[in-house]
Amino acid sequence: MSINRQDVLRSLGVAALLAGCTSLGPPSIPVDRSDYSAAIAESWKQQTLLNIVKLRYMDLPVFVDVASIVAGYSMQTGVNISGTSSSPNAIQGDFLSAGGAAIYTDRPTITYVPLMGESFLRSMITPIEPKNIFFMLQAGYAADFILGLTVESLNGVRNRSTSGGKVREADPEFVQALQLIREVQIAGGVGLRVKDDKATGQTAVLFMRRENMPDEIREKGAEVRRLLGLDPEQQEFKLIFSQARGAVDELAVNSRSMLQIMGAFSSYMDVPQEHLDSHRALPTFEDVRGGADGQPVHIHCGKEKPEDAFASVYYRQTWFWIDDGDWPTKRALTAVMFFFTLTGDRGADNVPVVTIPAQ
Repeated sequence: MSINRQDVLRSLGVAALLAGCTSLGPPSIPVDRSDYSAAIAESWKQQTLLNIVKLRYMDLPVFVDVASIVAGYSMQTGVNISGTSSSPNAIQGDFLSAGGAAIYTDRPTITYVPLMGESFLRSMITPIEPKNIFFMLQAGYAADFILGLTVESLNGVRNRSTSGGKVREADPEFVQALQLIREVQIAGGVGLRVKDDKATGQTAVLFMRRENMPDEIREKGAEVRRLLGLDPEQQEFKLIFSQARGAVDELAVNSRSMLQIMGAFSSYMDVPQEHLDSHRALPTFEDVRGGADGQPVHIHCGKEKPEDAFASVYYRQTWFWIDDGDWPTKRALTAVMFFFTLTGDRGADNVPVVTIPAQ
């Protein structure tokens, strides 16, 4: 067998080209962004659900943020080709050998920051700003669902509330008003805008349209005003935080804190009977299968890990989960996560940063 020198040089060139063109940077971006985004979102759901469950057991909720992710990749490649070209009369003949080696290293470093201190505590126990609640309505969330989840009362008309293991049912006027607000919202009869107020700064204003609205919608808007004790002739109302009824041009919103919202959510979860009998958890609430919009909100529990869960956590030798097909409860958990973002006191330094050096 004879070896052509040009063939050897061509093989060496191809090998060098393959080794030199290997790059981990650009191809890793689509995969890394998707994988880390999905992982952070999944852990956020589980952490939120776990803290809701812990509140039912009178346990301290603890939140841990992902401060940074550094994913370090390295790839070392090597190729060697050797050969021997002998004379026609040589005993050993011609010889050609080729070899290659590759070493891949994935060394991610993830930094966690526990949320604690005065600013975090304040964000947990401070009621949500009324304008943030109504901004959620402007974003398309159902009015009856969001208001039923986040407010204790509207203009003194009280929502369903839980305290010390006891349930105080909502005023009939509150439930009826929320249903009517939802119907008016669907028809485009409710809006929100922010006005500049020199004395108090920006002021959120809720307005209820009358022009270009069908008579049926205008009648429902008038009924909302009556149920909430609002001026029947007033079209715009300033949003204020108050437990009592406001002035004629104000809508007093007694909004809940994140701790209250999570506590209300925990009233819609199953608890093992042995935990109730041993007083480890708050007793079962009455009428826990209906939210303000009449839809069920339900956190299941059991000894076996669920197979089809939107979010599941393991706590006190028990699995707690939300069914993936239970869209009302999924919607409620997602809304809680949104409100955490609105109320969180986090600076730019606390935003998760993904740094991926590739070698």
